[in-house]
Amino acid sequence: MTNEIQIAHTKLGGNNPLFIIAGPCVIESEDIVFSAAKRLKEICSSIGLPLLFKSSYDKANRTSISSFRGPGLEKGLRVLSDLRSRFDIPVISDVHSVEEVKIASEVLDAIQIPAFLCRQTDIILAASKTMKPVNIKKGQFLAPWDVRNILDKFISTGNRNVFITERGTSFGYNNLVVDFRGIPVMRSFGYPVIFDVTHSLQLPGGMGKSSGGQREFAEPLARAAAAVHIDGLFMEVHPEPDRALCDGPNMIKLDELENLLKTVKAIHELTKPT
Repeated sequence: MTNEIQIAHTKLGGNNPLFIIAGPCVIESEDIVFSAAKRLKEICSSIGLPLLFKSSYDKANRTSISSFRGPGLEKGLRVLSDLRSRFDIPVISDVHSVEEVKIASEVLDAIQIPAFLCRQTDIILAASKTMKPVNIKKGQFLAPWDVRNILDKFISTGNRNVFITERGTSFGYNNLVVDFRGIPVMRSFGYPVIFDVTHSLQLPGGMGKSSGGQREFAEPLARAAAAVHIDGLFMEVHPEPDRALCDGPNMIKLDELENLLKTVKAIHELTKPT
């Protein structure tokens, strides 16, 4: 069993229900994130799953210099703060530097460290020292057992409110693969593990100046993760993924999410350890 973490009024890990982290990849506009948040809350409330809303105020690791990055720190945090107040949903977003951490922590209910920064000691320690819950996304370049070193860095400050997200491993050129053996390995360290459904479907840089994706495989991967009893699922969703400004090819269409969540919840409950 994994450690239990309190995020606002919801709990992650332990014997708690499957935890959902979802939202559009990046804040494109207030209308898009607000409408997505409203619908996500309706869906998760009706199914009985806790929700943590995710959308990035800045995508600092886009493939191309011309790629859309988002509204930036100040405006993006204001949007997320307004969203949390309006819909009573906890929020999480990426931080990309030590300098951002304190500012973001004053608004966010949980902080996310992107996969490419998962070994950066200074940003891990800065995030940990806020005493906030922190999601560290496992780099595509790491083996599951390497996560132990990340956790040791994080908990060295006394903060144990950390969870890890699996998002696939680099497999040749412009491709990722998910090795589900890694889930129980990482959970054995005692902290909640999330499976990132949509980023695991990325084809990094696969479209030349942007990443491609294979959203048609979202359901089988989500079902597989639920079967190995993951603590939560991370899914980026969008009302119209084909028109999204970031990660459209691997995002799930919002209208298709409800049936998927009903399925994975049933599998998760069926496979719950006794």
